[in-house]
Amino acid sequence: MGFVVFVIIPILLIVAIIMIRNSIVRYHNATIRAWSDVASYERQKLKILDGLQPLVEQYSSFEKGTLEKVTELRQNIMNLNIKDADIGQLQRIESLNRELMHNLNVVIENYPELKANEIYLKMMNEIEEQNENVGAAISIYNRNVELFNNQIQVFPHNIVNNMLLQKKAVRPFRDQAVTQSFDYRPNF
Repeated sequence: MGFVVFVIIPILLIVAIIMIRNSIVRYHNATIRAWSDVASYERQKLKILDGLQPLVEQYSSFEKGTLEKVTELRQNIMNLNIKDADIGQLQRIESLNRELMHNLNVVIENYPELKANEIYLKMMNEIEEQNENVGAAISIYNRNVELFNNQIQVFPHNIVNNMLLQKKAVRPFRDQAVTQSFDYRPNF
């Protein structure tokens, strides 16, 4: 009986630790993959912006600011770090994107012939679709961050993490511009 206690219990403990460690690694990898998806959708905008830029340049003598916003957004997306989640950089990209969309709508209002341009309309629809994809990818990323953070913070996972992996909690994406416009503030 004593032999069983000294052999079985340590084996069960080792198996439990291995399973917890592997679970933490799986959730960490899922978070990394979700961040890569966010970056990938942001990069898809580059292809659209590359085609939009010459079109806007035709009107650049009147709309230099819009062209500058397209260029700045493209540069920020190109600099987005795919390997590490840089939430601040993503917040800046989303802010620039909102400004650009507003400016492009102003350009359409000022130039009715541009509104009729099928290429321009197609690109605007593609940008809007990519914005929706980015929003969905950010939601998935935040969910993966929550799951991963739970894995490394709850008992006994936190002990295994501190002993073997030493992973740090990941910061979720929060759109500061949007949250500032809410009157409600949760008390957590």
